[in-house]
Amino acid sequence: MKYFILAFILLLSSFVFAQNTAIDRTKHFNLEKGIAIQGYDPVAYFSNKALKGDKKYTAKYMGVVYYFSSETNKNNFLKNPSKYEPQYGGWCAFAMGDYGKKVEIDPETFKIVDGRLYLFYNAYFNNTLKSWNKDEKNLKAKADKNWSTLIK
Repeated sequence: MKYFILAFILLLSSFVFAQNTAIDRTKHFNLEKGIAIQGYDPVAYFSNKALKGDKKYTAKYMGVVYYFSSETNKNNFLKNPSKYEPQYGGWCAFAMGDYGKKVEIDPETFKIVDGRLYLFYNAYFNNTLKSWNKDEKNLKAKADKNWSTLIK
């Protein structure tokens, strides 16, 4: 009986921890009206397309809501969400690497690097993807480090 109670307490505490992690996670992601990537389909990027998602194809992963352009893309995402989620919570990869800041993105300016989705700011004659491409290796390493300190 003692082991049953201990197992129950451990199970309950892991559930509470998981719920709190999901709630806290949304504070760090680039969400517009609660939706990631301004409603763009994260799976479509891997076909080299920036496609607006549709509200009827919605999925929530660890507190973050995504829209998809098709049921197939939604199902692919649900099979492996971490594969399709944007890096750095959907903030500009260049800004995260260059100066460790959360900067808005243009959802149509993106790059897939090593099977991961990176998004970039692109407005007012400032396409940060071009700057990223000039020093991708160093910026990526810095962005990884900066992001890990921001989400603590």
